[in-house]
Amino acid sequence: MTKDKKNPQVDNLTEVESALTKSEQFLETNQKLIGIIIGAIVVISVGYLAFNKFYLEPRSTDAQEQMFMAQNYFEKDSFNLALNGDGNNPGFLDIVDDFGSTDAGNLAKYYAGISYLNLGQYDNAIDYLKKFTTDDLLLGPISVGAQGDAQLELGKADKALSLYTDAYKMNDNELTTPIYMLKAGELLESSSKNADALKLYETIKLKFPESNEGRSIDKYIARAKAKLNS
Repeated sequence: MTKDKKNPQVDNLTEVESALTKSEQFLETNQKLIGIIIGAIVVISVGYLAFNKFYLEPRSTDAQEQMFMAQNYFEKDSFNLALNGDGNNPGFLDIVDDFGSTDAGNLAKYYAGISYLNLGQYDNAIDYLKKFTTDDLLLGPISVGAQGDAQLELGKADKALSLYTDAYKMNDNELTTPIYMLKAGELLESSSKNADALKLYETIKLKFPESNEGRSIDKYIARAKAKLNS
């Protein structure tokens, strides 16, 4: 006498029905809680959009308008006026204090950092440049590289080398990458790491021959090779 064989399709159907029943029971039991969660998500989303539309956007526009004169002073290398204002127009420090949460306020941190760097106030330069955030393909490396310049001026060559390396690795472009490769190479060379320096110099020659650095890189290559062969 043969045994009855179980039908796998029936078993699967039973499991699906059981899972559906449990889901329905959960929804019924927690209907109020689910409604509260959904309502909270809607309120947060609407609030976020309203905050951006009616608060951040107008403030960012206001900040950009107020920052015009500071940018003008910056372009003329009048860094004290750019930072602190002229008595009638705010400087970058005022913009950071009043509008720090806006895009313009964020950009003011970059300008403030570069201004401090040019004024020889290196700790302040590092402080403001660290606070600046960007996805811009040029400003990103420049900001990091400028921190390297400040660290080098403070006598911290290892930190400077690390920052120059970060700067040239952020993205490949004709403007900033060879600048920070060259700076990193010179620091490596000054530490007698001539083979590592030579690799960077040769990379500049290969990848960025039309850059300012690329057009003068042969003398750096020759110098590094001479040191290796001495």
